[in-house]
Amino acid sequence: MAGRRVIETRLRGRVTVPEANAAAALEVMSRFAVSPRWLVYLPPTMAPVPASTRPGLLEHPADALDHYRRAGVASVVCEEKHMGSRAVTVVCRTGQAARDWFGAGPDDPAGLVWTRTGRRFFARPELEAELLGRLRDALTATGLWDSLGDWAVLDGEILPWSLKAAELIRTNYAATGAAATALLAASARAVAAAQARGLSGPAAEGLDGLAARTAGREQAAAAFRAAYRPYAWPVRSLDDVRLAPFQLLAGSAGTCYQRPHAWHLEAAARLAAADPLFQATRHVTADLDGPGAAADEERVTAWWQELTGAGGEGMVVKPAEPVTRGRHGLVQPGVKCRGPEYLRLIYGPEYLLDGNLSRLRDRTLDRKRALALREYALGIEALDRFTAREPLHRVHECVFGVLALESDPVDPRL
Repeated sequence: MAGRRVIETRLRGRVTVPEANAAAALEVMSRFAVSPRWLVYLPPTMAPVPASTRPGLLEHPADALDHYRRAGVASVVCEEKHMGSRAVTVVCRTGQAARDWFGAGPDDPAGLVWTRTGRRFFARPELEAELLGRLRDALTATGLWDSLGDWAVLDGEILPWSLKAAELIRTNYAATGAAATALLAASARAVAAAQARGLSGPAAEGLDGLAARTAGREQAAAAFRAAYRPYAWPVRSLDDVRLAPFQLLAGSAGTCYQRPHAWHLEAAARLAAADPLFQATRHVTADLDGPGAAADEERVTAWWQELTGAGGEGMVVKPAEPVTRGRHGLVQPGVKCRGPEYLRLIYGPEYLLDGNLSRLRDRTLDRKRALALREYALGIEALDRFTAREPLHRVHECVFGVLALESDPVDPRL
């Protein structure tokens, strides 16, 4: 898999993986990835909504709907964006299925959970084993095995975010928030002391302006610290964990991309009803043309405001059908529309202050969108090849391609 590669996909034709990207991915795959017998899929990246021109906002639902409307998409589903860690889960109905399809040994687990970069998700094997057992039981209780066959691959988020990102939260977000709070409090005290001296004229006006700016920055720092707290809680057992599956990707019966998103979301709701370990994905649908389109846009916007106002990350807008072609070919499988408070974690506490927001609006999405489509095509190709029982190296060619493209130099904040 070394060197430049060209991978043929049914969905998007030839996808090229540059040699430099391939070298970085090969290092990760060889040193850190889970057993290649299980690694049949990696999820694609996702582009954000086009930048909003509305005051005080960088992203807004209307721009997501307009993006798909211009592409010729008739209807979309807007899904709650879970703030956790992306996870791919494979679970087999029986040990025999694990041996037949994944080459598992008699003492190996009949499933696996890994991150979006192919690394093992759980540091504690007992949590993984319990999750897989409960997922297997829930698939049985809901009758979903009838649609999937002898094994299933699910794409979703595992919550809380702090389960995988505790160190990142502590050393990056919490440290930044604490430092900003302490520094700005000291600055505010210094300004107040200077104002107490009773200066007049331009000096007093300058201090008043500085006091107002410092107060605004203090509010931004406090909002930054509040932004990550809803996504962090202690995990002592699997009862403190939630798996939010938003798409059933494939099973021995074949891939599930031909099924509309409504089917996937209904399946997730059935799993959630069977076991509180699983979390359903709240969602609303919207027509993009016709007499009800304007009312649907208002309804989606109000729903997004409710989600983000309650501390949610935002939403993902998708065409009603997972694989959709529009006026200019394959359309984005999804665009994310994040809330203004969550975006503080991405762009910094003061991104909404004067000058910062206008600069951030000048972002180019073409490269990110192209990357998302290429990775999406490779992911589908990998599952198509695996369910057709093609040689494993043909499957890994696509999985490797997704990981390689992830090293493309695209702004990670997008």
